[in-house]
Amino acid sequence: MQKFLSKPESLTDAEFTFCPGCGHGIVHRLIAECIDELDIREKTIAVAPVGCAVFAYNYFNFDVTEAPHGRPPAVATGIKRTNPDKFVFTYQGDGDIAAIGMAETIHAANRGENISIIFINNANYGMTGGQMAPTTLLGQVTQTTPFGRDPKREGYPIQLCELLVNLEGVAYLERVAIHNPKEILNAKRAIKKSFECQIAGQGFSLVEVISNCPVDWGMTPLDSIKWAEEKFIKAFPLGIIKDKTNAK
Repeated sequence: MQKFLSKPESLTDAEFTFCPGCGHGIVHRLIAECIDELDIREKTIAVAPVGCAVFAYNYFNFDVTEAPHGRPPAVATGIKRTNPDKFVFTYQGDGDIAAIGMAETIHAANRGENISIIFINNANYGMTGGQMAPTTLLGQVTQTTPFGRDPKREGYPIQLCELLVNLEGVAYLERVAIHNPKEILNAKRAIKKSFECQIAGQGFSLVEVISNCPVDWGMTPLDSIKWAEEKFIKAFPLGIIKDKTNAK
């Protein structure tokens, strides 16, 4: 019998321990497939922070190092500058990259560091119980916004891609989603493009992935898909935000 699909070589045999309906497992597989297809597993180094992303070292079958909360871009910068022949990417959540790590993110982007960032946006602090994050939507109920996020009290959701778009060092920014098969395939295309951007030495790239978090959203997995389609993506529109890789 001909085999059409198998586990990527860049994933270990460990079973995912993410919550039911969580998007992390989908994105892990997409990353692993891209690394296999680009044949860069033996020179790949990933950087993971605090949060749900911390478990990356259990699942990726290549070198993964840990960084303090919010500091993956700084750690990745050091690794890439001292080992320019390696492929280096960070895997970060919204609280990590856009709250405590905002300074590291902005300055790595501004310097045009030749690294790739995969940013999982699920609009809350997932690992610690669902507190408000920088990307939490207006009106969204979380553990720390029980009456919904109020812009007068907590400010507005941060759209990180739009915040980075005018920095000269940024080569590629795209926001994708994984709530249906079509979007999953599109997300893989964007992740692969980000990786190719680094391989070609074109500078800083970031792919933001709109991801489900049913447990902390207080929803079933199916309801979370509907909410992502009807609410989440309207607040964070999908598409290419910046692409200098095709500039003439």
